[in-house]
Amino acid sequence: MAESADRPMRADAQRNRARLLEAAVRAFSQDGPEVTLDAIARDAGVGIGTLYRHFPTREALVEAAYRSELARLCGAVPELLRDRPPDEATRRWMDLFVDYMTTKRGMADALRAVIASGRNPYEQSRGQLIAAITTLLTAAGGAGTLRRDIEPADVLASLGGVSLTAGEPAQREQAGRLLDLLMDGLRYQAATV
Repeated sequence: MAESADRPMRADAQRNRARLLEAAVRAFSQDGPEVTLDAIARDAGVGIGTLYRHFPTREALVEAAYRSELARLCGAVPELLRDRPPDEATRRWMDLFVDYMTTKRGMADALRAVIASGRNPYEQSRGQLIAAITTLLTAAGGAGTLRRDIEPADVLASLGGVSLTAGEPAQREQAGRLLDLLMDGLRYQAATV
C-alpha cells in the first residue's frame, strides 16, 4: 500500500525510497534500461515488494530517479552559498551540473522509455535549473564577483555545451577547463582607464 498523501512517510520508508533511487540511478546509468527491478531492489538492500510499493512501474522508478538527481543538484545551491563565496559556489555547482548531465546521459535510454509511455520527466527541469542558476548569479553579482548582466538561460546553454565534452576522465578534465573559461567570462572586471 502506498503512503497516504495526507500522512508523512515513516523514516524507514524514506530511507528505503532514497536507497532505491540511488540504486536506480546507478543501475540505469551503468547498465541501461534493461536492468531488472530485482537487481535494483537487491542493490538497495530491500525486497522487490518494497520497490513496487514506492514505484508501481519501471517508468515511475526511472522518472523518480531522474527527478531525484535534479532535486539534488538544485538543492545543493543553498549549502554551497552557505559554505563558500558566491563565485566559488557557482563554479562548484557547475561541476555538479556536469556530473548530473553525465548521469542523465547514462539514463537516456531509460528516460526515452518513460517519454514513450506518455510521461514527461523533463517538464519542470528547465525552470528548476534556471532558478538555481539565478540564485547563484544574484548572490555573486551582489558580492561584486560576477557580472550582473548575465542571463541565467545563457549560462544554462553554456553548461549544456560544456557537459557534452564530459564522459571519459580525460574529457572530464577538459570540461573542467572549459568551466574555468566560462567563469572567466562571467567575472566582474573593473573598468580600467
